[in-house]
Amino acid sequence: MGKYLVCITGASGAIYGIRLMQALASGGQEVHAIVSPWGEKVLAHETGRTFSSWMEELRLPKKNVHSADDMAALPASGSFRLDGAIIAPCSTSSLGAIAAGISASLIHRAAQTALKEKWPLILVPRETPLSLVALRNMASLAEAGADILPASPGFYHLPKTMDDMIDFVVGKILDRLSISHTIDTLWRGLK
Repeated sequence: MGKYLVCITGASGAIYGIRLMQALASGGQEVHAIVSPWGEKVLAHETGRTFSSWMEELRLPKKNVHSADDMAALPASGSFRLDGAIIAPCSTSSLGAIAAGISASLIHRAAQTALKEKWPLILVPRETPLSLVALRNMASLAEAGADILPASPGFYHLPKTMDDMIDFVVGKILDRLSISHTIDTLWRGLK
């Protein structure tokens, strides 16, 4: 069992973070969560549910849910050893702050900690199109050791529902973390 931090920022696609937490928790992993204030608003708008109601459904212990403005919380420190940190979705403003080394929130600080400790850090940008600034920030973060995994669902697995497309991206994140799962993400060639 590993320990993973999942962060949700204000980009569209907050369901990716929720689904990732569900997959990790159902696989017996220890899950910690942080949501930004705008992440909470986008999540409520896009799913019709509050972040706290999602956390209750996941049965995430309250001690595992950290406030984005609590810079003294455990994920701010390298002594809080993680097997991976994932920001899904990752807004371009968060990309920029992390790339510049700015810790304006616990999410940014936790990402900086993952980079300095060389833990897996996966950033899931969802915005399109991407500006040259965002692309440069992504390149800078990739050079620093982060994995950039855009929320770009594949279609070769012939998805039938929106859930299938969401799960495809979540499966790719789990693949990158080397966590076994049953989500179909494999290319099998054309039939």
